[in-house]
Amino acid sequence: MTDYTVRTLRPDEHRAAADLFRSTLHVVPTTDDSWRITERMLQPGRTLGAFDTELIGTARSFDAEMTLPGGARAGLAAVTGVGVRPDRTRRGVLTELMRTQLTDIAARGLPFAALWASEGVIYHRFGYGVATRSRSYEIQRRRAVLRPEVPAGGQVELWSLDTALERLPALYDALPHPRPAMMTRPPYWWPGWERHAREATSPVVTAVHHGSEGPDGYVVYKVERKHWSEPATLDVIGLETATDEAFTGLWRYLLGVDLVDTIRADERPVDEPVELLFTDIRAVRDTGGGDELWLRLVDVPAALGARGYTGEPVVLEVADPVLAANSGRYRVSPDGVHRTDKTADLRLDVDALAMIYLGAWRPSLLAGAGRIRATSASGLERADRLFTTPVPAWCGTHF
Repeated sequence: MTDYTVRTLRPDEHRAAADLFRSTLHVVPTTDDSWRITERMLQPGRTLGAFDTELIGTARSFDAEMTLPGGARAGLAAVTGVGVRPDRTRRGVLTELMRTQLTDIAARGLPFAALWASEGVIYHRFGYGVATRSRSYEIQRRRAVLRPEVPAGGQVELWSLDTALERLPALYDALPHPRPAMMTRPPYWWPGWERHAREATSPVVTAVHHGSEGPDGYVVYKVERKHWSEPATLDVIGLETATDEAFTGLWRYLLGVDLVDTIRADERPVDEPVELLFTDIRAVRDTGGGDELWLRLVDVPAALGARGYTGEPVVLEVADPVLAANSGRYRVSPDGVHRTDKTADLRLDVDALAMIYLGAWRPSLLAGAGRIRATSASGLERADRLFTTPVPAWCGTHF
């Protein structure tokens, strides 16, 4: 028995839940102006609350779609706003919130859940695994001289914040999202972008690249300077392109922004080829990287069957301690996925399955770390080939 209950919140309880979540991140409560934006982020029926005599924990999500290896898209619950009041932690509240949320996501027929983790030791317990990784880098602007053969690109147009809020969602939807883990941005995502833009301490600028057939990319950035006499840093908030010309054209634009000493880009694809644009490859300095999207296979057979594969069949034995219906053996091949009684080539927990699902980690690496149990070396070799992807997975949509 527990001394608390978990249920879906009423609309009049949403602000208290938002403030509780903010308090767990050591952030002040929402203002009235901020709340008018924040409440538009809440998809009806997707915010949970845990109660004893009062609200002590919360979690919410919104529905989106994610690109899978092979190019198909599938439904995704984007989980966010997860927090437990500090005086009620380590009592099973988070576990019950996660269990209730995952059960609801499964009942609604979504094969995936995903989140960005504020801590790296929590969510594997609930079946989430690190499914994408990213890199961060800095560019010394005065040292970054473009190579002469770099395409000139097309015209670049600046949008005001109000124009960007009106037109950017349609532009984002029109751009291709070919990488595994890239996701749609439904109406519940954009108010969060608006809130951060309006609350930023420096103006948020949107620059749109126009190719021969119209807009084909954009960059969102801001410039931070503590004092007029000190070096300034241009922070790339978002960069999306459909063509090589858009990519090079937007970087050519960024390098031309005056009164900037350093350009900083965080949480970018691990294979983004920005160094190749410059005469001095060392103008780009890696500043970090790590986990990006944490993925949870909510419906294992549906998720396994939704992506494309190349290679020979592998039999996986999956253990899922939270959603028991997922546990079992699956024969996975380019021809399809189905349950089987055949001997397993690999045995793994559902969080490890999430880690190999989008190709971010080779099964053999996880086996070397003890995260996967293999019955043979050939099984690992086949699994490595089966789950590989042509390009690294990357989400690029923070929520």
